[in-house]
Amino acid sequence: MEFVKFDKIARLSRTIVITEKIDGTNGLIAIGEDGEFQVGSRNQWITPEKDNAGFARWAYAHKDELMGLGVGFHYGEWWGQGIQRNYGLKEKRFSLFNVSRWSENRPACCCVVPTLYVGKFDTAVIVEELEKLRRDGSKAAPGFMNPEGVVIYHTAGNLYFKKTIFGDESPKSTLA
Repeated sequence: MEFVKFDKIARLSRTIVITEKIDGTNGLIAIGEDGEFQVGSRNQWITPEKDNAGFARWAYAHKDELMGLGVGFHYGEWWGQGIQRNYGLKEKRFSLFNVSRWSENRPACCCVVPTLYVGKFDTAVIVEELEKLRRDGSKAAPGFMNPEGVVIYHTAGNLYFKKTIFGDESPKSTLA
């Protein structure tokens, strides 16, 4: 029998990054070492002929600019007009998830999900950020008063969690 080691357990009280969870559809721009360009949804590769809400058509139309993302898998949210909550927009947008990498120097055709908090893990902070979104509206689309919630990235655990504003409980209740 081959030995399988037990992975190190991440400490909970480490840095988290809270971003606004945008209600759209997941998008992926993949760029290979050889310059290969592919577009994906959350579950599969897509093409302009087999598209996901127009994301592949948009990506191929902006391919030259998107190549500036560099080699790797670049995930984000495709959102706006005609997708989920619409956010009162007359256009669609692609917002990258990796806020630590893409706060600056990104292709002009891309946005980045809004960062709401960076600091030590604290459930009270998560509840507070949800309450601010509920009260003040979306940071991604100012003036839109029905944001979805937050995404919490735990840096030590390399894990993402999502929490919606109007889920099974109110933001002021426990974080189940």
